[in-house]
Amino acid sequence: MERKEGLSQQAYEPIPEGQSYEPYTPAAESLLEFTVKAAVPGILFGIIFGAANAFLGLQAGLTISTSIPIAVMTVAAFRAMRGVGIRGTILEANISQTIGSASSSVASGVIFTLPALFMWELDPKLVQMTVLAMFGGLLGVLFMIPLRRFLIEREHGHLPYPEGTACAEVLVASEVGGAQAKNVFLGLGVGALMRFIVEWLKPFPGKVWSPVPGLPKAQIGLKMSAALFGVGYILGPRIASIMVAGGLLSFLVIIPIIAAWGEGQAYPIYPETVHTIAQMSTSDLWNRYVRYIGAGAVATAGLITLIRSIPTMIASFRIGARQLTARLGGADAVVPRTGRDLPVGFVAVTVVALALAMALVPHVFGAIEALVVRTIAAVCVVIFAFFFVTVASRLVGLVGVTSNPTSGMTIASLIGTSAVFLLMGWTDRTGMAAALTVGCVVAIAASISGDTSQDLKTGFLLGATPKKQQVGELIGVLTSATFVCLTLLLLDRSYGFGSEELPAPQATLMKLVIEGVLQAKLPWMFVGIGVAIALMAEALRIPSLPFAVGVYLPVTTMVPVFLGGSLRWFVQRRAKSDAERNQRRERGVLFGSGLVGGEGLLGVAIAGVVFYQKMTAKDPTMDQPLPLEIGQDWAMRLAETFNAPILADLAPSLLAVLVFIALALFFARRCRAAR
Repeated sequence: MERKEGLSQQAYEPIPEGQSYEPYTPAAESLLEFTVKAAVPGILFGIIFGAANAFLGLQAGLTISTSIPIAVMTVAAFRAMRGVGIRGTILEANISQTIGSASSSVASGVIFTLPALFMWELDPKLVQMTVLAMFGGLLGVLFMIPLRRFLIEREHGHLPYPEGTACAEVLVASEVGGAQAKNVFLGLGVGALMRFIVEWLKPFPGKVWSPVPGLPKAQIGLKMSAALFGVGYILGPRIASIMVAGGLLSFLVIIPIIAAWGEGQAYPIYPETVHTIAQMSTSDLWNRYVRYIGAGAVATAGLITLIRSIPTMIASFRIGARQLTARLGGADAVVPRTGRDLPVGFVAVTVVALALAMALVPHVFGAIEALVVRTIAAVCVVIFAFFFVTVASRLVGLVGVTSNPTSGMTIASLIGTSAVFLLMGWTDRTGMAAALTVGCVVAIAASISGDTSQDLKTGFLLGATPKKQQVGELIGVLTSATFVCLTLLLLDRSYGFGSEELPAPQATLMKLVIEGVLQAKLPWMFVGIGVAIALMAEALRIPSLPFAVGVYLPVTTMVPVFLGGSLRWFVQRRAKSDAERNQRRERGVLFGSGLVGGEGLLGVAIAGVVFYQKMTAKDPTMDQPLPLEIGQDWAMRLAETFNAPILADLAPSLLAVLVFIALALFFARRCRAAR
């Protein structure tokens, strides 16, 4: 193949009527594509980043797209193979990142829903969780296949698919020269080191808090998380600022108002049943009241996002249905290599088989014996999954995978399924579990369809064979589902969901939604306040979903995200040209992605050590120090040495802030570093 200098200008603009896009690898070329050396690294990278993204989501309620870092690591892996005489093609590298990136979407859907089963003490088994993850992933990939030609080919130039285009640029850069992989691997190391210091050595607290003078029970804080700092850089200053604004509203406005209002209350205010507001701490007020306000805001913002997308949904649905009908009628019998999809007949038969399996196989949706309940649940899965796959596949073309409103789609499917179950009288815990598992499959399907769309866009630009990429997506789902669910089990056994270490905020939200519909347990006054906040944000033209997420999550989570976004604004602002600005953005995104992966992987490793300690301890209920753990006793000794008791609390907090400042300075230096 003739060596090119990069993607053509056609890759970034609409194609005139009557012309077709000429990909990087022409359709007439037949390069190696789906091979063992392409599949194995993709599977391994998928397992690694799937576990890391699951950990991040359970801690912070946020996940990121891993397509770009996996593409960069794939390039590094192929260069290493080249050093021992094994050469690879750009299409093989594309297959590798296609397989690897599927795992993060599986992780998103799993952590958004399944931890609620543990919170209900239903103790789901690994087999059930893995089957749900596989079914959701397979349905998401399959439902997207009939939409590819319209969304990827016909809408080229109108739907940019940012991650897909960026992955193509990374892979092409590896052909013409480039060294992006260094930042990803360095980020992995720094993220792991930060996690090792904070959660293994523990010389300072994982969160630093400070009261705000003049505001009753108001606090501001910072979580010592390299991953959240990296997420903020990836999201950028605008979204990061909106999210922290929501957090500040909760902790500097809502909590002080509740504290002042409740000062004279002689009795507990529902949902609190024991303590009065005056007796409650800041964290108690957030947990018992503000969390419900945030839940109402997030649910409303998610539904607003869906309502705004209704014209897109209808258009995509109609076009997808027309294309499906045409292809079933035998159209498009002869297509070039770059236009070949998996057969529509295979797609239809597989979807029917999955639906029948969900209805007929016991325990897929939990301990449900009645066939009619399983059948209705399976029908809800297919309807909601197909609808939201159509939505997500187009939306991510505009806003990217990271901004895909998966939570809003999941909430909508949960409300719809719960309403059906309520009409049928299935309101016990078994019914709630069944509704949640329906939401799990739909969430994974909507999430994976967005990733599939981005990967197919990458393939379209590079000249890949869609059919082989679609097989790669299916393999990525099947190989990562078990490991993502194993990570979930390990983290539950080590810390428990809903704990300070793993609050699982998204799953907690889904749990509240189901309980609110099926058992009328929600404190509607506080939920209504959240609804009003989301509507007010919309009226002020503030993006309601990121703002609502900020209201819902602790401010300690939002502050490092804001600082990461601020760092991106700072380093890009000081760039001397557009080219330098883009390079700084790219370096920072890759380094930030590495921080997420490194912290997540070491977090899972620490959970494994904690689990082993509990399994081998004489009294598993007793907390044990980790090997090499330092703790904060050094601060006590320092306070005694200088006869200054204040140092016992102040010194660890100061050390934590200094370490975070060092991380920020190093991050900034990596963004500015010359290639």
